[in-house]
Amino acid sequence: MDGIPGFWAVVPAGGAGTRLWPLSRAGHPKFLLDLTGGGRSLLQATLDRLAPLTGDRSVVVTGAAHADAVRAQLPDLPAGRVLAEPAPRDSMAAIGLAAAVVERTDPDAVIGSFAADHVIPDADAFRAAVREAVDVAREGHLVTLGVEPTHPATGFGYIRAGAPLEGFPTALHAVEFVEKPDADRARAYVDSGEFRWNAGMFVVRASVLLDLLAQWHPDLAAGLREVAAEPDRLDEVWPGLTRIAIDHAVAEPAAAAGRVVVVPAPFGWDDVGDFASLSGLLPVQDGTAVLGDRAEVTVLDGSGVVVPGSGRRVAVVGLDDVVVVDTPDALLVTTRARAQEVKAVVDALRAQGRTDLL
Repeated sequence: MDGIPGFWAVVPAGGAGTRLWPLSRAGHPKFLLDLTGGGRSLLQATLDRLAPLTGDRSVVVTGAAHADAVRAQLPDLPAGRVLAEPAPRDSMAAIGLAAAVVERTDPDAVIGSFAADHVIPDADAFRAAVREAVDVAREGHLVTLGVEPTHPATGFGYIRAGAPLEGFPTALHAVEFVEKPDADRARAYVDSGEFRWNAGMFVVRASVLLDLLAQWHPDLAAGLREVAAEPDRLDEVWPGLTRIAIDHAVAEPAAAAGRVVVVPAPFGWDDVGDFASLSGLLPVQDGTAVLGDRAEVTVLDGSGVVVPGSGRRVAVVGLDDVVVVDTPDALLVTTRARAQEVKAVVDALRAQGRTDLL
């Protein structure tokens, strides 16, 4: 299937997923894992979801350490479509490099950037929103998909939307991007009906993204276009590129300049940020979600999420909302309420020099 003519997917595949330790490790991060029990990794599911829109026009940007694993999981991706960053330079450099590569191949292309580690169960609703976003982007706008908030989350940034954009079914002018709020502000945002979660999904003409970037970070835009023109210079140019997120580099100033449009995203979305989030994606039986072989789990008068991964039996007795993750070299036991704090374990292990466990 050819999909939407001239539309390319850009899939940044990065991040350590430290709150999902010991499942997610530096050498095998969460985007390479099957975290829904569906038989496909989050990366593979992302490309599956995009294929009807893009055909084979996808570019994955990942760290050099993960490039071979990404290619192994995506054997049908044409050669040269996995771009390996020599070192992390944050999302603007990653997405911008892909945009510059696509721009040289197809100067009028529209790109859509979608992270490799998100879960979106309703693929049809996702694709409908992206189709509208592509139509809007062809008019020269930077478009973001704004997820309808289901609760006053403090772990996401928000987008405030304004008046409708004439000529399109649901698109709205973006007024501003705001950082992750505290609980009171998050509640006020959701109650107002004006705010949507910023899921980091951007749709824009590749040339427009790079031209916008050139307004605020000309050296970064020039460096990315240099690498796209001369790929052999990647190792030379990359270390000197500004390390900045796409939100700060382009989205926020472009919104202030009236260049950003929000297309409401009426579908479920989860960034699988911790084990509490993971438990909501798995089938629950007798109060317990299991990722793996349920036959290896015994729960008596308890509930929560269990990940059996060491080959031995995991038994939970009399504990509610527990998280048990058993791997061959590490065992995690916590609660869903404190799942966000797992990152502190990774920090502690690093301080102790136990990089063998990370």
